[in-house]
Amino acid sequence: MVNIKESLSRRDFVKTAFAGAALVASASVMKSPSAEQKPPLLRLGGPILERYESPDAWVAALKKLGYSAAYCPVGAGEKDDVVAAYASAADKANIVIAEVGAWSNPISPDEKTRKAALAKCREQLALADRIGARCCVNISGSRSEQWDGPHPDNLTEATFDVIVETTRSIIDEVKPTRTCFTLETMPWAYPDSADSYLRLIKAIGRERFAVHFDPVNLVCSPQRYFGSGDLIRECFQKLGPYVKSCHAKDILLHPRLTTHLDEVRPGLGGLDYAAFLQELKRIPDTPLMLEHLPNEEEYRLAAEHIRSVARKTGFEFWLEYRQHNPNLS
Repeated sequence: MVNIKESLSRRDFVKTAFAGAALVASASVMKSPSAEQKPPLLRLGGPILERYESPDAWVAALKKLGYSAAYCPVGAGEKDDVVAAYASAADKANIVIAEVGAWSNPISPDEKTRKAALAKCREQLALADRIGARCCVNISGSRSEQWDGPHPDNLTEATFDVIVETTRSIIDEVKPTRTCFTLETMPWAYPDSADSYLRLIKAIGRERFAVHFDPVNLVCSPQRYFGSGDLIRECFQKLGPYVKSCHAKDILLHPRLTTHLDEVRPGLGGLDYAAFLQELKRIPDTPLMLEHLPNEEEYRLAAEHIRSVARKTGFEFWLEYRQHNPNLS
C-alpha cells in the first residue's frame, strides 16, 4: 500500500525539480547573446574629403573612416535616379544621411538676399525629403549684412515673429513627409537656449519642425563654458525628443581680460563631452557629425577623441558592432 504523504511528497519534489529546471533554462535563454539587448550604438559621421564618383565609392569612403552617418552626398539639382541610388546605397550599408545644409539668411533685411535664401531653404528641404535625410538645417538668420553675424535686432520679439512666419512658410510650401526642417542653435540669434527653442517649436506649430543641436554654439560666456555639462543636460531634458542631428565641435576659453572663445577640435577645448555623449545615449541612433576641420588628420584625431570618451560612457559603434553581429537590423 502506497503512503499518501510519501506520494504527495514525491509529486511536490518532481514539481519543484521541474520548476527549477525551467528557471535554469529560462535564465540560460536570457543570458544568451541572441536574446541580449543591443548596447547603445553611436552614429559618428563627418565630411568626406576625398573624391567619389558613385554611391559605392561614397559608402567605401565612409566605411574607411569608420563613419555610420553622413552629410548629404548630392546637390539639389541632381536627378531623381541618382538621389535614389545614393539613398539606396546608404540604406543597404546601414548609413544614416544626417542632414542637408541650407546655409543662408532667410530673414535678411535685404530683399534680394532674403528671397534667394528662402528659395535655397525650400530647395534643400525638398532634397532632404527626396533622399530621406534626418533633417534639413539652417540658422534662423540675422538682421545683419553678415548672414550669420550678430546684430542688436536679432534677439528681439519682432525678429522672433519673423523667424516663426519664415519657417512656417518654408515647411508649408515644401510639405516634407520624411524629413524635418531645423534651426541650429546660435549665440546671438534665436534659438539661443533650450527655452527659446521650445518657444519656437510651440509658436511655429508644425510637425515637421524639429531640433538640430550644436552645444558649442550655445557656449557664449565663462558661465556657460564652465557649466557646459549642465547646459547640455538641460537641452536634452527639454529638447531630446525633437533632436534629429548633432554637431561635434569643441570650444576653448582664453585667459584674457575680456571673454574670448575659439572653436577648436574636439578634445582641445572645455566642452563636457562626457555629459554630451551620456545625454546622447537617451536618443539612440541620432547622428553626431564632425565639422569645420581643415584636413583628414584633424578629423581622424577628433573622431579618436570622441570614440575614446564614448566608450567610457558605454557606447559602441555601429560599424564595429555589426562586424560581430552581422544579423543586426
